[in-house]
Order: sequence, then C-alpha cells, then structure tokens
Amino acid sequence: MATTKKFAVGIDIGGTTTKFGIVNSTGEIVEQDRIPSNEHDIAEDFIEDLHKKLMPMIERSGGIQQFAGIGIGAPNGNIYTGTIEYAPNLKWKGIIPLAELTHKKFGLPTRLTNDANAAAMGEMMYGACKDMKHFITITLGTGVGSGIVIDGKIVVGHDGFAGELGHTIIRPGGRLHKSTGMRGSLESYASATGVRETAIEMLTKHPEEPSLLRNYSINDLTSESVYECAMQGDSIANSIFEFTGQILGESLANFIMFSSPEAIVLFGGLTKAGNLLLNPTRRHMEMNLLPIFQNKVKLVFSELKEADAAILGASALVWE
Repeated sequence: MATTKKFAVGIDIGGTTTKFGIVNSTGEIVEQDRIPSNEHDIAEDFIEDLHKKLMPMIERSGGIQQFAGIGIGAPNGNIYTGTIEYAPNLKWKGIIPLAELTHKKFGLPTRLTNDANAAAMGEMMYGACKDMKHFITITLGTGVGSGIVIDGKIVVGHDGFAGELGHTIIRPGGRLHKSTGMRGSLESYASATGVRETAIEMLTKHPEEPSLLRNYSINDLTSESVYECAMQGDSIANSIFEFTGQILGESLANFIMFSSPEAIVLFGGLTKAGNLLLNPTRRHMEMNLLPIFQNKVKLVFSELKEADAAILGASALVWE
C-alpha cells in the first residue's frame, strides 16, 4: 500500500453487531460507529447500510484519496479468498464474496480475514501481546472465536480456517449448538448465548430454589442479567459463572498443551463479568494442566477496549 495514505478502515463483523472505525497510520482509532449485523437477508443490503454510515466518516477524514484500504474481520472469513464461508452466526448463508462486494461499493482495496484472527493481530500490534510471539486470543461474545499466534505468525492453516477453537468438542454428546448441529462445543457453553442457555437449564433443574433470575422472562434473560444477579449475591447466577468458568478453563488447558503460549487473552462482552468468570476459569485451567505447563501461562483480559482490538487488527491488514 502507498505510504502516503493517512488512514485505513477497520471493520469487525460480529454475530450481533458490526463495529467499524477510521484508523490512522499510527494505530489510533479517530472515529468509530456500529450497525446491526443481522438485519438483512443478503450481504449486499448490509453493505449498503454500512456505506451510508461509513462514507460520511471517510469524507470527514479527507475522502477516499486519503485511505490505503479497508480491512475486515468476519466469522469464517477466509484470508486467501476474501470470502465468508458458511458462517453459523450470520444470516447470510453459503459463500459470500464480501471483500469483492465491499471493494466494488467503496472503491478501496479490501482485505478480509477471520474476525478472531483480526483481534489477535490487534493484540499483537497494539495490545497486551505487543512483545509476545506465542499467545492465543479468545473472544467471548455471541459466539466463541479464537486466534492462535505461534512464532509471531497467526495460524491460518492451508485453507484459511485454522484456529476454530470455539467449535472444538469439550463435552462429547453435550449441549446442541443450534447453528452447527454439533453437540458439546465450547461455543455452546462459554459464549453469551451459552451462559443464557445454562441459566435456563439451572432454573429448570432447581425449580424450588429462589433466584433473582426468575424475575426475568425467558425472552429477557441474557448473560448481562446473570451478571447483574450474580453481583447481588444470587446463588444460581454465581453457579452459572462457576460452571462456565469450569468449561472454559478445561478448554484452555487443552489449548495450552497444544501450543504452549505465553499468554491467553480474553475479550468480548462476556469479560465484563470480570473475576466472576476469570477466577473459576483460571482455577480449572491450572487443575487440568500437566505439571510442566502449570503456572506458566498468563490469563488476562484484553487491555484494548472491547471493539478496538478487532477494528485495529482488521485495519492492520491494509498496512501489511
């Protein structure tokens, strides 16, 4: 890319919300906004809405002539082809040539990668892992994403899809993941959606036990509801985070014994639960490690703002 360009666009497409920002060449997000990810049945309509919001931001930064390009992080994004392929958490099905469609709409060079890999790139360039060559990022949002960095390089595999740790099976024959049809995957337990499912299961399993969670209808029950009730000392709500931390910690132990990272960085909406989630996760992670791996791996929350890591990482695709 031409070094005279001052800005890049970083776009993070999540299962619920798409966040995007204008990023300067020193890695500062100068302006950002968001739109819903799943209001349109076809990607072209989504890009039209994105264009309406993003173009005024581009114009305020001097117009497209000041931009090196657009970087996109998306579920099941393929860095080799620029396509989103069979993303279970998005409304658009099949193979979507999103980089090509975005390039045609905006007239800017566009690169796309997996959303969690974009977040890992953001952590490596601007966040908690600036001086690390071996780490894993785990996104805990609507789904569970992951980015694996070994020897300073993001692992993408031969086809661009390596590192889907959220879809590894941690409870064989366990909870059904409605989008994939798989049973017992990490995502079905440790995502915000999974926390909600656990809440419903525990409330049903213990019908006589009082809980603040019973004040919510099934439709209104969310991971945030669980957090708010846990902070008020609700027993079932605290048990939900203990269970979620157990599942996540066991999974992280497996991942550590695979790649021996220096750190695992957690980010995404679910990390707002803080120590309610972190403490049981760390405890169960260490309990399930061989002695040679114990007490070596930092388990931390991202130092970047929730949306920033993925926006920054996506924009970094442009400067490569």
